[in-house]
Amino acid sequence: MRTPRRFSFGLQTCSGLYLWAAFIITFGIWKPDLFLTSATVHSIASSQAIAAMLALALLIPLTAGVYDLSVGAVINVSTILVVEMQTKYHHGMWTAIVVSILVCSAIGAFSGFIVVKLKVNSFVATLGMATIVSAIQLIISDQSQPLPPNSPAWTSLTQKTVFGFQIVVVYLLVLAIIVWWVLDRTPVGRYLYAIGGSPEAARLSGVAVGRWSWLSLIASSTIAGTAGVFYASLSGPSLTYGQALLLPAFAAVFLGSTQLKPGRANTWGTLLAVFVLATGVQGLQFVTGVLWLNSMFNGVALIAAVSFAVWRQGRPAKAHRERSTDIEHQPTDDAVERDRLAASGASTHQAQPG
Repeated sequence: MRTPRRFSFGLQTCSGLYLWAAFIITFGIWKPDLFLTSATVHSIASSQAIAAMLALALLIPLTAGVYDLSVGAVINVSTILVVEMQTKYHHGMWTAIVVSILVCSAIGAFSGFIVVKLKVNSFVATLGMATIVSAIQLIISDQSQPLPPNSPAWTSLTQKTVFGFQIVVVYLLVLAIIVWWVLDRTPVGRYLYAIGGSPEAARLSGVAVGRWSWLSLIASSTIAGTAGVFYASLSGPSLTYGQALLLPAFAAVFLGSTQLKPGRANTWGTLLAVFVLATGVQGLQFVTGVLWLNSMFNGVALIAAVSFAVWRQGRPAKAHRERSTDIEHQPTDDAVERDRLAASGASTHQAQPG
């Protein structure tokens, strides 16, 4: 007998949309003159574009079960390198951009070598790489924050407006579409998800686990390097912002894995999580005015998202065990038939004259 399906209003897959709507309604009523303005919308979109790009960078290796803790340092060194090449060494803007991104790709390639060839756990390898990259950043910058380039082309790279939004938001949407297409519409995405589900099963199926894990780290560092270039153009150089973005990026990816495709890290769920968290933080800052809310909010969201994901993963296993127990205690058709024949034979024997 089939169990009737319950209508859940999409709470299992789209709870983030309901939370986002709740934030908008609550803070819209509480602080309408500050919150319900186009300036707030544009500010949230532009300020979170770089954080969202970093979250997408993390998303790719995480689909393969690989952690990349170096992206915070990588995005930071890209920012410093692209600025220093223009102001200190007087290279052209595009030369500086290309070199910075290539350097970040090389960092990802080296991390992949440590993880794949040297068999070091990705968590440990990329954490160590983050420390090394931070030291390289200090060498490049000479431990002082460089001045930003004053070229109009440099500032317009990200600050030019399109439909009222800074063009960096358009870059984010383009990047998101590319990442979504690769992960959801190509064999590459299927390989990465298969590796993340079970590396050994993927290997037995013919997937080159080491190669794709390596490439996922290169892609992660390349995207982080690109995001660092955009940050330098949007906000200017900074020596410390990269590590501050690492926690929000992880929170967005893990929270996003509970949305749209629960239990699976995905592109649009990650973007949804980024802007839901940013909306909540912005609203609370309008109400309270305190500066520590960002870290507090993202930390709580990260713990809640991981706890919810673990709970959801445990439910199918528990249900499977319960079904298996029920099946073991149910008589099979063969057993029922044997009992019927035995009872029939006993009756026949009793009916025969002695």
